[in-house]
Amino acid sequence: MWNPIELLHEGAEATVTAGRWMGKPAVLKMRRARGYRHPDLDRKLTRSRLSVEVRVLGRLQRSSFPSPALFDCDVEESWILISRIDSRPLYEAISDGSVGSETMEDVGALIRRLHEEEISHGDMTTHNILIDSSGNLSMIDFGLARVSPELEHMGLDLQVLNECLTASHSELEGAVDSVVRGYLDSGNDEAGNVVSRFESIRGRVRYHG
Repeated sequence: MWNPIELLHEGAEATVTAGRWMGKPAVLKMRRARGYRHPDLDRKLTRSRLSVEVRVLGRLQRSSFPSPALFDCDVEESWILISRIDSRPLYEAISDGSVGSETMEDVGALIRRLHEEEISHGDMTTHNILIDSSGNLSMIDFGLARVSPELEHMGLDLQVLNECLTASHSELEGAVDSVVRGYLDSGNDEAGNVVSRFESIRGRVRYHG
C-alpha cells in the first residue's frame, strides 16, 4: 500500500517521507522519541499530540478546509499518513517576490477561517502555509494545534506569524498589516477580539524585549 519515494524532512520531532499510498501522492509523518524525556512521559505526550492532530485533520477535512486529507494513522506506533498537497511553502513564494499584499490578506482570511473551526495552529510560520500556482492557499503541520483554543492561543498564532514575517521576510513591506486586514475582513466581533489580543501580546513582547 505505502511506497516511500523521498525523505522530505528529518527533525527532532518527526521524520517526514513522501511517497504514494493506494496510487495517491501521500506523506508519512513518523514522530520520533525524545531522548531527554522519560520514556513513559514521552509516549504519553506523543500519543496525546498525535491524537489531537488526527482529530484536527478530521474536523478540517469535514469542513473542506484546505489542508491534508487523513488517509491512515496508528497512534500507538506514532505515525500518520496524509495526502500530499501540490503546492510550495509560502516562504519560497515570498522570498522570490511572487507574493504581494493581496496574498497576505488571503493568509489572514485563512487563519481566521481556521479559528472559526475552533482550532489554533500553534506553529503559524510561512513554512506551514502553502501556495499553489494559482495562488490558492492551504495549511499543513498541525502537530502543535489545539481544539477549542483560548483567545490567547489564537492571538499567538498571529504573533508567531508576525515574528516570522519580521525576521525572515522584512522585504515584504506591510505584510503584517495585510494579514490583519484579511483576518478582520469578516467584520466578526470575535475576529476583532483575536486581533486585540494579538496586539496585546505583541506589546508585551516589545516591552520585555
